[in-house]
Amino acid sequence: MQQQSQPYRRVSVSRARSLSRPERQRPRQGMLNRTPSQHRAAADTPMPNQGRPTDPEEDEIKPKVLVSWWSWIAFLVTCCFPNCCIKVVFRKPNALMQQAWREKMALCYIILLLMGALAYITYGLNQTLCPDSVQNPPFSSVLDGVRTPMYYDNPRVFGEFYRMEDLQSFFSSKGLELNNDYQNMEIGSIFDGDTAGVCSGFDQGSASTVGNCRLDSPYGGSISTSDGSCLSLRELQAFASSTGTIGFEWADLRPGGVDTLGQTDLVVLGDIVLNITKYIDENTQFFGEDIDTALRATRGNDGSLAVMYSGGKTTRDCLLARYTVGNMETESGGCIANTIVMNMMLAVIVTIIAVRYSMALLFQWVISKRLVKPGGRSNWLAWRSIKGGNDDPANHIPGPYNNYGPMNAARGSSASVSSGASSSRGPQSEQSSAFNLGNNPTDIVSTELYSVMLVTCYSEGEDGLRTTMDSLAETTYSKKHKCFFVIADGMITGAGETKSTPDIVVSMMDLDPAMANPKAASYLAIADGEKQLNMAKVYAGHYKGVPCVTIVKCGTEEEQQGAKAGNRGKRDSQLILMSFFQRVLFNDRLSELDYEIFWKLTWLMKGVTPDKFELVLMVDADTKVLPDALTYMVAAMANDITIMGLCGETRIANKRSSWVTAIQVFEYYISHHYAKAFESLFGIVTCLPGCFSMFRIKAPKNGAWVPLLANPDIILEYNQNVVNTLHEKNLLLLGEDRFLSTLMLRTFPKRQMMFVPQARCRTIVPDEFKVLLSQRRRWINSTIHNLMELVLVSDLCGIACLSMQFSIFVDLIAALVLPAAIVMTIYLIVTSAISDSPQWQSLALLICILGLPGVLIAITTFKLIYIAWMAIYIIALPIWNFVLPLYSFWHFDDFSWGATRMVEGEKKDKGHGDAEGKFDSSRLLMRKWEDWEADRTGQRITRNRFTLKTPLDPPLAFDGKSTVTPVTPAFGNIFNDRKMFNSSTSLASATPTPTSTPPPHPPTPPSGAQ
Repeated sequence: MQQQSQPYRRVSVSRARSLSRPERQRPRQGMLNRTPSQHRAAADTPMPNQGRPTDPEEDEIKPKVLVSWWSWIAFLVTCCFPNCCIKVVFRKPNALMQQAWREKMALCYIILLLMGALAYITYGLNQTLCPDSVQNPPFSSVLDGVRTPMYYDNPRVFGEFYRMEDLQSFFSSKGLELNNDYQNMEIGSIFDGDTAGVCSGFDQGSASTVGNCRLDSPYGGSISTSDGSCLSLRELQAFASSTGTIGFEWADLRPGGVDTLGQTDLVVLGDIVLNITKYIDENTQFFGEDIDTALRATRGNDGSLAVMYSGGKTTRDCLLARYTVGNMETESGGCIANTIVMNMMLAVIVTIIAVRYSMALLFQWVISKRLVKPGGRSNWLAWRSIKGGNDDPANHIPGPYNNYGPMNAARGSSASVSSGASSSRGPQSEQSSAFNLGNNPTDIVSTELYSVMLVTCYSEGEDGLRTTMDSLAETTYSKKHKCFFVIADGMITGAGETKSTPDIVVSMMDLDPAMANPKAASYLAIADGEKQLNMAKVYAGHYKGVPCVTIVKCGTEEEQQGAKAGNRGKRDSQLILMSFFQRVLFNDRLSELDYEIFWKLTWLMKGVTPDKFELVLMVDADTKVLPDALTYMVAAMANDITIMGLCGETRIANKRSSWVTAIQVFEYYISHHYAKAFESLFGIVTCLPGCFSMFRIKAPKNGAWVPLLANPDIILEYNQNVVNTLHEKNLLLLGEDRFLSTLMLRTFPKRQMMFVPQARCRTIVPDEFKVLLSQRRRWINSTIHNLMELVLVSDLCGIACLSMQFSIFVDLIAALVLPAAIVMTIYLIVTSAISDSPQWQSLALLICILGLPGVLIAITTFKLIYIAWMAIYIIALPIWNFVLPLYSFWHFDDFSWGATRMVEGEKKDKGHGDAEGKFDSSRLLMRKWEDWEADRTGQRITRNRFTLKTPLDPPLAFDGKSTVTPVTPAFGNIFNDRKMFNSSTSLASATPTPTSTPPPHPPTPPSGAQ
C-alpha cells in the first residue's frame, strides 16, 4: 500500500543510511548561539499548531530580549533611554526593534572607543609620553660652521635665568651692587644652592662643600657679603621667578669631539649638567675617593651611573645642589619610549602591507596560473592541498551514487543511458574534452563534472536576464554537463517593466509542451509565521540548447492578491537548491517542490539523476560571464579536491555611466587582485561574491562522498527562519553570500576557498549614490558581523601573527576605525603642508598605502588606464572611508534591502522575516522519493520497486489512473555499491543481490515528444 501522507515535522537528517560521510572535525558552537544538535532538538519538537487549524485570535507570545550577556550589556549601556522614549522618539514600536536599537548603540559605543584609541595612539600618546616643552636657550650655536657660545643679557643662577633687574633689586636688598659686568654669567658661586640640607653630611670641619662664597667679575673685582656667607637661593626663588634654563649639547661638553674627553669640567648627571671646576680647584675629596675618581674620569661625559653606583642618592643630590649649571638637551625617557612605540607600530604596519602585497603578487605570478593546469600546484605551493589529501589518487575516486533507477534516455535518441549517467573525471582527448576552446590546444585540465548554473532573479528586466543567460549558455563548457537552475523570487515586476520577472524568464525558455503549465508545489520557505509555507512552479525546457529548470515562487492562495507574492529572499532561493541536493544525497524525504525538480531535471539531463551533480555556479541576474570562465572554474575544482569554493574576477560593465560607477572601478579591482589574491595564498577567501562564485556540492574522498554545500550542518545554520538579535539579522538578512562563505570556512576550516583570476565576469553596479549607499550599508554591516564570527575560528591556516585569524582581526579593526583613519589622514596632509617640520614617518606610511596599489597595477595588468581609475578612487576616499561606514554603523538595525532592487509600486522594504499569521505545518508534505513517484504514476508497487517516469512515456503515465508496466530496472538495494571507509569491501559483498528482470523494450514516444 502507498504510504499515507503525514504533516511536515522538522526532523534531523539521518546519516546512517547516507552515501555521504562527514569530515571529522572537532565540534564547535553554532554561529547563531545553537549547536547543530540543539537545532535538531528544537526541530524535533512538534509545533504548537501542528495537526490543528490555526487560531487567529491566539495570543502572541512576547519575545524575550535579554537572553545573553551581550543583550544585557547593550541594555546597561543604554539604560538612560527607557523603552517608551525609544518607541516614541526613534519609532521602534516592539520589544525586538527596541533591543536591536540598544545593540546598535552598544556597537556604536565600541566603535567610538576604538576610534578614540586610534586617535590617542596616533596623537595623544606622544603628548602623554613626550609633552611639548619650551625650548631651552642654547649654551652655544653653530655660526658659519663654528660653534660659538651665545650671549644673553640676563645672568644665570645654577643654570636658571633671572631678569637682570630682579637680580639687581635682590642684591640691593642685601647691601650689594650687581652691575652689568655680570651679564651672561653663571653667578651661582655666591649662592647656597643646598635648600634641603643634603650636603651637611659631607662638610669636613672648616672645609665646606659650599666653598668660597664670592662672585668674581671677568673685568676685575668681585662681590661678597660682609661676613663671607652665601646668599640664600631659597630667598631668591621667593623674590623672583626664573625665566628659563640654559641648555647644553654634547658638543658643548666635548669641543674637540668624542676622542678628546676632559677638555671641559662639565659632567652630565641625569639630565643636569654640572661644572666641577670649583670642586677640582679645592682639591678636597668631600664625597670620598670613589666619587672623586668617577667625577674626574667622566668629565665631558655622562657620570650618572658611576656616581649612583659609588655614592648613592644623597651624593647625587648634593652634587646637583652645588655644581648645577644647566640642563642637558636630550630626549627624556618618555620621548624615547614614544619614539620606540611609534617606530614599532610603523614597522608592523609597513610589514603587514609589504607581506600582503608580496603574497598577493606571489599568487598572481605563480599560483593562480597553476590552479587550472594539469597537475595543479605542487611542493610548498600546495602544502594545504597535500595535507588535505589531494596528492592521493584514492581521494580522487568518486563515491557511489544513489540508485534512483536510471532513466532510459535512449528513447528518441541514439545516446545510451550510460553515456550521460556519470561524470568523467579522467583525462579526455583534445577533440572530446569539454575544455577544448574553439578546437585550439589548451593547457588547462580536462575533466567533465556535472554543474548547476544557479541564476537568482528578483526584479530584473529582459535585457539583463538575457545577457546573463546568453553568456552562460555560450560558455565553452560542455552543454551535456551543465544545466540552468533559474529561481524567480516571487511574482515581481521591476520598476519600468511591463511584464513580471517570472513571465520574462519563462517566455525566454524553449518549453516542452508537457511542461508548459506546471502545478504549484509546496515547500518550506525561510520566513516567519504563515509565510513559512510557500508554493512554486517548476518549468522545464531548454535555453539555447542548454537544459533549463526555472522555479517561480508564486506564493500561497492567501497571498496571491498581495504585493510581492511568493517573495522570500535570495537566501530562500539558495536554500531551495541546497536543501534539494542535501535530501537527494542523503536519500531523505522530499518536499513536493523537491520531487518536481528531481524528475524534471532528470528528464532534461537524459537520465542523469541530481545526485550526479558536484558543482554549482551561483550567478546574479545582472552578470555577464565571459566564455571561458566556467571552464576555468571547473578545471580548478577538478584539479584540487580540497577546494570547496572559488570565485572569479568581477569587473564593472558600466564604468562610465556616472561618477558613482567611476569611483567603484578601482575598488572592485583592488578587492580582487589584492585582498582576494592575498587570502587565496592561505586558501581562505573570506567572501565569495554571490554575483559570481562556485561551490562544491560534494567532494570525493577515498571512494566516498563528503557533502560540502549540501552538508546538513551548513544548511541547518543557513536555514534559520526566526532570528531575533541584531547580530543574527545582519548575518542572515543582509549579506547571505558572505554568511554562506563564513559557514563553509567555519565548518570546513581545513578545506580551501580560492580566487581564480582567469575566470571573469562583468556586472552592472549602482549608478546612483542612494543605491550605492543602500548596497554598501548591507555589505559593510554584513562584513563586520561575519568577521566577528571568523575571528573566533582558531583552526584557520597559520600561526600567531602569521595566521589568517590575525589577518581577519586586523581587517575587522580596520573596518571599524575607517572614519577616524580618513579624518586623521586629511589632518596629516593639511598639517604637513603648512608645517615647517612635517611628520615624515606618517607621510611615508601614507604614500606607501596609497602608492602600492599603483605598483600592483603596473606589474599585474600593465593597463595604465587603471592608474586613472586609482586616482579617481583616491579622490573619493572620504566617501569610501567616512560617509559610507558612518551611515552603515548608524543603520546597524536596518535590515531592509533599501533601494538596491526597486519594484513597481513597492512601499518601503522592512526586510524579510517579519512574522504574519501562523504556520500550518499540515499543509506541507514530505515523502520518500519512491512514494512521490508511485503517487505520480499511479503504479501499484511494493516499496523499493518502482520506475522513474518522464514526459517521454505514454500519456497514461501522467493521468494518475492507469497502471503502467515498468520500463526501467527495478529499484534494488540502494547502498549495495557503497564501499566501507578504509576498506576495499563493498556492502554488496556481504549481502546477496537479487537478480533483476531485464526491462522490456521501451514503448514508442508519443508524437511531438522530443
